Amino acid sequence: MSDKNLLENIKKLREMTGVGFKDCKLALDETKGDIDKSVEYLRKKGIAKASKKMSRTASEGLVLVKEEQGKISIIEINSETDFVAKNENFISFCKELSELNFILKGNLEKLNDSKMKNNILVKDNLVNLIAKIGEKITIRRSFFFDNDKGINFFYVHSSLEKNIGKIVSIVKLDNIIKGKNDEIGSKIAMHIAASNPLAIESKGIDKNIIDKELEIIKAEISNSGKPPEMAEKISKGKISKFLNDNSLLTQIWIMDPKKKVSDILKENSFEKEIKVLNFIRYKVGEGV
Repeated sequence: MSDKNLLENIKKLREMTGVGFKDCKLALDETKGDIDKSVEYLRKKGIAKASKKMSRTASEGLVLVKEEQGKISIIEINSETDFVAKNENFISFCKELSELNFILKGNLEKLNDSKMKNNILVKDNLVNLIAKIGEKITIRRSFFFDNDKGINFFYVHSSLEKNIGKIVSIVKLDNIIKGKNDEIGSKIAMHIAASNPLAIESKGIDKNIIDKELEIIKAEISNSGKPPEMAEKISKGKISKFLNDNSLLTQIWIMDPKKKVSDILKENSFEKEIKVLNFIRYKVGEGV
């Protein structure tokens, strides 16, 4: 790795972890310049703390949502730079894709083979747009919420214009009574956008994510010099906190730190308790 690339990677790693120059350089040396492995290395050493800010958002672009008759679709389209994400041609392309995505109920395979208003297939229009703008553009992911059971609510953060933004969350709630407790729906969607839960309950969190977090926690405790019996007890406490912090129902409510989301659902229930049936949260470039 050249000195220039090394310095750039050290700068990135410092921004992601808040760790000093020397430790970042050591981590990069140990992992042969791999940023993600360097973050993990620093966490295991107990230098960098678990933080959602560490997640890399390598891509720019937009997330679009469309609602009609209680049904909602969501789609993420990526570009290389934020400059392109504000380009009129790119935005126009994204808007038309959002309309098609709703009709096709979030089926990306069908979307790519569908004709746009100019009678050209989506996948061919995509190639033409890439050639025109000069950046890589990808139709990344999509989802669709029907209106068969429950009521859907959504929230758009960092809105560029109506139903277009950088973060979009959708939640489907059951036992909502319109005119009585339906206002809570958009607030729950806003909470999801802000707090980024991994699942409704802890049992829904991917086992691989839990195992990886536990591995990091145990390595961090071990490196701190704690005896094995104490390390086991501490790791159980830390993984329990991780599960609570990342499960929607046990998260601290963003509008009142003295309450959890489950408390808010109970408080706003009438004949039957409000249930979260499903949710989704798209943040531009997250996980790329």
